[in-house]
Amino acid sequence: MALQAASLIPTSFSVLKEGKSCVKDSSLFGLSLSDTLRADFTSSALRCKFQQKIGAVRAETAATASPAVNKSASEGKKTLRKGTVVITGASSGLGLATAKALAETGKWHVVMACRDFLKTARAAKSAGIAKENYTIMHLDLSSLDSVHQFVDNFRRSELPLDVLVCNAAVYLPTAKEPRFTAEGFEISVGTNHLGHFLLARLLLDDLNKSDYPSRRLIIVGSITGNTNTLAGNVPPKANLGDLRGLAGGLNGLNSSVMIDGGEFDGAKAYKDSKVCNMLTMQEFHRRYHEETGITFASLYPGCIATTGLFREHIPLFRTLFPPFQKYITKGYVSEDEAGKRLAQVVSEPSLTKSGVYWSWNKTSASFENQLSEEASNAEKARKVWEVSEKLVGLV
Repeated sequence: MALQAASLIPTSFSVLKEGKSCVKDSSLFGLSLSDTLRADFTSSALRCKFQQKIGAVRAETAATASPAVNKSASEGKKTLRKGTVVITGASSGLGLATAKALAETGKWHVVMACRDFLKTARAAKSAGIAKENYTIMHLDLSSLDSVHQFVDNFRRSELPLDVLVCNAAVYLPTAKEPRFTAEGFEISVGTNHLGHFLLARLLLDDLNKSDYPSRRLIIVGSITGNTNTLAGNVPPKANLGDLRGLAGGLNGLNSSVMIDGGEFDGAKAYKDSKVCNMLTMQEFHRRYHEETGITFASLYPGCIATTGLFREHIPLFRTLFPPFQKYITKGYVSEDEAGKRLAQVVSEPSLTKSGVYWSWNKTSASFENQLSEEASNAEKARKVWEVSEKLVGLV
């Protein structure tokens, strides 16, 4: 995400979260819901789905064209429908920038899957995303129950699923004590990896049922999880070890809260979670690409030094980090540019190769990057997959 090169700055600064929260106030064909109700449409021309209340969360959805082609009643011609993409953590940072980039094409309907409905609604409005191009649905990746509820809610909306983007993340590099998810997992790995792992596994069938021309599952990686890079070699380095901590549940009771069984380190927990993300992408590719034709990919969009990810940092860090990236490392990328890059991985016909970790060079051209040995170990990917299945209750 945006903290890739952040590890070059001493972790004596405090950092919090990356992407998160959401739900939607949507309209159809450029009309508000009230306008739509007043309009003289026939029932065959318009179907609307009104507010549903799931727990304390409201998800307001408007019907969109279903399956991959629609027939005009008057002309009988086939027209390609909009694609539907779910983006986690779309209320800020990379997720919001990607939602905006895709919605502005007019070819995508974005489901903003986030924790905070109102925050996301305000963010979407501020970004100028047209109401007919997005839906907000509640998702808290630090709760497996919330993941299940989101999947149920999404299916009730009757929206197709063409692309899933696993973007949201927790980053706590200066935390002195571990924090935990609802199920008792260390929060960085529990949210960034286990929450996304369950979400992707549950929605795989929905992706497979889509008749969209190019179905994709994308997991955002990080340069800090790759020890074949300068940023990845800044201590503490990502290292999953023998997975003893993960196998023990990361709860600090039966095992360490760290995947490798070591002492808690918030910065390393984030890096380890990103290694799990990249290993998971590859294991999805090995297990399902040939059978389903779905593209499984990861990416590093560049260092988004001005992202809200760093909003909890001390003022000195927020002041110095952007120019440090712009003029010293030359790795700076704006949120808008990073969002456009992720949008490319979602939609570009040239980026359909599965099992790839995408990066961009200094001229903003995409290329297939190499993962470190730790982040590309097939045996370790298999073990992470099998242990994760048990932890999230899939076996």
